[in-house]
Amino acid sequence: MQRIYTILLYLIQPLVWIRLLWRSYKTPAYRKRLLERYGFCKNKVKENGILVHAVSVGETIAAVPLIKALQQQYPDLPITVTTMTPTGSERVKSLLKDSVSHVYLPYDLPCAIRRFLQRIQPKLVIIMETEIWPNFISQCHKYAIPLIIANARLSERSANRYSKLGTSIKHLLAKISMVAVQNKQDGERFLSLGLPSDHLTVTGSIKFDINLTTEQQQKIAELKQKWQLNRPVFIAASTHDGEDEIILKAFKQLLLYNPDLLLILVPRHPERFKIIEKLIKNSQFNYITRSLNQIPTVQTQVVLGDTMGELLELYSMADIAFVGGSLVDHGGHNPLEPALHHIPVISGKYFFNFKLICEQLIAAKGMIICDSTAESLYLVVNNLLSNKTESQQIGENAYQVLKKNQGALDRLVSIINGYLCSK
Repeated sequence: MQRIYTILLYLIQPLVWIRLLWRSYKTPAYRKRLLERYGFCKNKVKENGILVHAVSVGETIAAVPLIKALQQQYPDLPITVTTMTPTGSERVKSLLKDSVSHVYLPYDLPCAIRRFLQRIQPKLVIIMETEIWPNFISQCHKYAIPLIIANARLSERSANRYSKLGTSIKHLLAKISMVAVQNKQDGERFLSLGLPSDHLTVTGSIKFDINLTTEQQQKIAELKQKWQLNRPVFIAASTHDGEDEIILKAFKQLLLYNPDLLLILVPRHPERFKIIEKLIKNSQFNYITRSLNQIPTVQTQVVLGDTMGELLELYSMADIAFVGGSLVDHGGHNPLEPALHHIPVISGKYFFNFKLICEQLIAAKGMIICDSTAESLYLVVNNLLSNKTESQQIGENAYQVLKKNQGALDRLVSIINGYLCSK
């Protein structure tokens, strides 16, 4: 099965190039650093360290506390962070700067993976969440490089898909040194696919282990001082195609009863920034853009969050938060980021990427679910604006869920120590 997969992967390379070219029309970064995608990274990485793979933005953000903990514990070990997307790459650079090396993870071609591993020669490989690349896993096993899947999750849908591979997935999973899952349900799904039980541990989700750094706290204080807001603020963050129209329609209705309400709208992907700006303009809202460092005035109705790496700071400015990717069938984004700021969290019904976290928030009355309509979103937000005490309690409930579930990071670092100390 793996041979068929590899042959197909080689055959579709021309299609991969065409797709990169097509995506580069909106995001020019996709046509840059192409050699890295085939394992050519001379003078870009340091050998004999730790390799951390975070496919894109969400995984990168989750990986940062782990990377910083490892840097503190192993100051002499170089760390290389790989991603697959330009947005993930930008987030690595903005959050970790020059403290790590960064390149793209090569495509899962045996020759590219071999070239890459021979160049970097890592003592340990850590894959964030669940990225199962057969050739990458097999090559790490061949070179006796320990491989940990950290903060692992496996949805029922993904497990069903992998189960169709039969014994192939079982043999592949056996090559992984350790799978550190977020919860027992995820662990049971891995075991059902054939992962050896001694290759599994339940650590919890390190997404709960988020805290504001001193630098972030300083930025938040500066932003609050600059903006001097004395009005209610609603943030709609990490939005996807099809959601912004719903949000803006709901916001227009909210303004009828809350004329001083400010909306902070933050699209998930930078290639959509200009599209959403045009949408806001055509909706005839008075708006400013964060990228120009403009300060909202009394007349400002919408702030377009068209920057990268500032979401936690922007959440701090809000009284109510909607987390995007959930009004459309995308699976949602991290609801714990607004929870960190003690604000009520709203989500659409499509939150399967964070199913258990969302279920915990809902059970604790720290999250409200709305339908995929402007009317439903309007009713939820308007109710929170009209009932300040209730809104504050929901925000506090969300924060308590966050705090009660912290500790996964320490458990994960302890597991990693076992592999690094044996080297």
